[in-house]
Amino acid sequence: MRLLLDTHVFIWWDAEDAALSSDLREAIADPANEIYVSAASVWEIAIKRRQGKIAFAHGIKETVMRNGFLALPITADHAEHAGGLPRHHGDPFDRMLVAQAVLEQMTLGTQDAMIRPYRVAVLGLLE
Repeated sequence: MRLLLDTHVFIWWDAEDAALSSDLREAIADPANEIYVSAASVWEIAIKRRQGKIAFAHGIKETVMRNGFLALPITADHAEHAGGLPRHHGDPFDRMLVAQAVLEQMTLGTQDAMIRPYRVAVLGLLE
């Protein structure tokens, strides 16, 4: 499976937070899966850290690599697709993750129910 982590999932995984669902925890830990973190998530964490909204003590890129994850850059195709999505979700970072998951044929690892209307493949949402 090619799994793109939502920002909160990446943060929770790194912090070993119990809020992370067991299906996501198992998928991330499975060495057969390719786990990606978007440049959008790195950007979002950097902004929120600067604003004092989250504490993320380590380098974000270094944390991606230390966890064995792959960095997913943002392309012009991703940006155009994200910009054309309906505003089911008000967060532009989340719309970018949806666009990337769709265009790159990935499963989006998220526990954010606001993603559901986009009909993207997801792992982590309770039915």
